Amino acid sequence: MFRMSPRVLLPVAALVLAACGQQQQGGFHGFPPAHVTLQKVAPRTLPITFEYTGQTVGSKDVEVRARVNGIVESRNFQEGRAVKAGQLLFVIDPKPYAATVEAAQAELARAQAQQAQANREAARLKPLAERHAIGQKEADDAQSNADLAAAAIKSAQAKLDSAKLDLGYTRVVSPISGLSSRAQVSEGSLTTAYQTLLTVVSQVNPIWIQFSIAENDRLRIDKAVAEGKLSLPANDAFDVSIKLSDGSVFPRKGHINFSDTRVNPGTGTYELRAEIPNRDLALRPGQFVRVTLARAPRKDAITVPPLSVLDGTQGKYVYVLGKDKDGKDVAMPRPIVLGDWVDASGGNLFILDSGLKPGDEVIIDGIAKLMPGAQVIPDGPGSGNPAAPGAAPGDATKGTPAKGAAEAKKS
Repeated sequence: MFRMSPRVLLPVAALVLAACGQQQQGGFHGFPPAHVTLQKVAPRTLPITFEYTGQTVGSKDVEVRARVNGIVESRNFQEGRAVKAGQLLFVIDPKPYAATVEAAQAELARAQAQQAQANREAARLKPLAERHAIGQKEADDAQSNADLAAAAIKSAQAKLDSAKLDLGYTRVVSPISGLSSRAQVSEGSLTTAYQTLLTVVSQVNPIWIQFSIAENDRLRIDKAVAEGKLSLPANDAFDVSIKLSDGSVFPRKGHINFSDTRVNPGTGTYELRAEIPNRDLALRPGQFVRVTLARAPRKDAITVPPLSVLDGTQGKYVYVLGKDKDGKDVAMPRPIVLGDWVDASGGNLFILDSGLKPGDEVIIDGIAKLMPGAQVIPDGPGSGNPAAPGAAPGDATKGTPAKGAAEAKKS
């Protein structure tokens, strides 16, 4: 076996150690310094949008109930289809109520006949009483009978009107135009007045979208407004658009028509409601959608791309370009606090609530090879990056007030 003498081993070991020492002075674990791409921090104004999960509801939901007792004779509409105001929906057996109407008409005729007789008697006795041919009491009684007959006519007329009203209620019509639900009863079913639900009609043009904002999100937004970082439109005059479950955007926009000032104690949220035109009935009640609120500019926003955000034991951080004691470029970790997530024309971005200041140079590429204090070789600023100082402000954005932290965890 060949053996190397100790005199030969010592020079070889010295050369290896020297080479290792030269590499340690360069990059991490002996690797050469990493080439990185920088982005200089420059504040700008961005139009922030907020997204929430909502559900569509009819702007009017009317429960159609029976208003008389009886047996359902027919259903006169197609379930789930559009109906018009005044359209016949159900017919309840009208025969008992028609008979009641005839009885009331007969009672009215009898009362009218009695009134005519009482009036003639009062007219006959009045001149006799004036000539003292009869007692005044007889004349007064005759006039009283005439007055009672007139009251009896009014009572009979009221009973007839009530009977006609009940007869009319046997034809159940739609109170509004909208979409019908399924029929809750079938032909032959017994209905109870003001209790039996027949169907529901929903007015869906315009249609409403109900959604909620978490109390923490609302407090954070209010704080940003108070600090002058965020501007909200007056009277909640947001531009409202919705995204359907398949990812498509509904072609028409709407507005906020209700914003609750109270926190729901059960959910810890504020309830809001948007209204959107729906003349073609493309939206139906009960759909889940994503509600987007626009027209809220964020002033002096400092942004970083998601890939530059890292997780540490103390929270989120980014690498910024620094100098070591020898004046060489090194990667220095900088703790940050994430704010809104936005989708600008050049890509997704995080708006930072704190951690960076204008002029800081953030490392946005080549991060995988970095450790705190590692030497780096800058390749220059990120050309065309949407958060670079030369990017045009006012790019369309969309995100949620609470989405930043969630997206950072994914990165």
